Amino acid sequence: MVPEPSASSEPPSAINPVISLDDPRAIQILSTEHWSLLSARSLAYNEAFVRGGMFLTFLSTSFVALALFSTAMSFGDGFLAIAAIVLAFDFILGLLTYGRIIGANMDDMRVVHGMSRIRHGYTEIAPILAPYFTTGIHDDEAGVMISYGNPPSTYPRVVLYGLTTSGGMIGLIVSLVGGVLAGVLALIIGASGTFSLVVGVIGAVVVFVVIVAGAAGYLPRETAALPVLFPTPESDPPVSGE
Repeated sequence: MVPEPSASSEPPSAINPVISLDDPRAIQILSTEHWSLLSARSLAYNEAFVRGGMFLTFLSTSFVALALFSTAMSFGDGFLAIAAIVLAFDFILGLLTYGRIIGANMDDMRVVHGMSRIRHGYTEIAPILAPYFTTGIHDDEAGVMISYGNPPSTYPRVVLYGLTTSGGMIGLIVSLVGGVLAGVLALIIGASGTFSLVVGVIGAVVVFVVIVAGAAGYLPRETAALPVLFPTPESDPPVSGE
């Protein structure tokens, strides 16, 4: 039989909530969240690199397979059909890989946005530390871009900068694969070599434009949806990459 609690027993003391940044628990909580965001950013980077590596490995393997097929059969309709199937698989896999890398980049943007907000909390707790931060302490787009080294934001420099990133490189490769696939399909339907080359070039350009347009519409839209609590003061110097 369970004994009843005595009348003299006292209820457990209530937890005192943190109501000020002066509370030592505030910096502990912010630091814990900061490290959690760092781990999430590391996972996003690793996934982007792994997915890109998987695509490049599959692409190179498929080209080796086509080279082996070419030694066993002539460059006729049969080989062109096999090449079209393999290139179609490469193209679809490349589009999926590019889409996931762009998604991982947006995940990284959200993490940097959160860390910028946390660093703003650090500066409120210890304002004397503000000059020592080399990354953003404001959670608007201008403040977040500081953590990325203020990349260029005007055309055509932003496109050239995008091609130097992992996502831009994969997007360019996917565009070239799409162009080769278009050229092979033109050969299958009986087009001449010169016409097929033109079709391939046009196909690569069209795929590249579609990819760039898709990224240019997705990333700014998602970035603008991030809530801003601590915008960059107007007195701060501009942070554009111009």
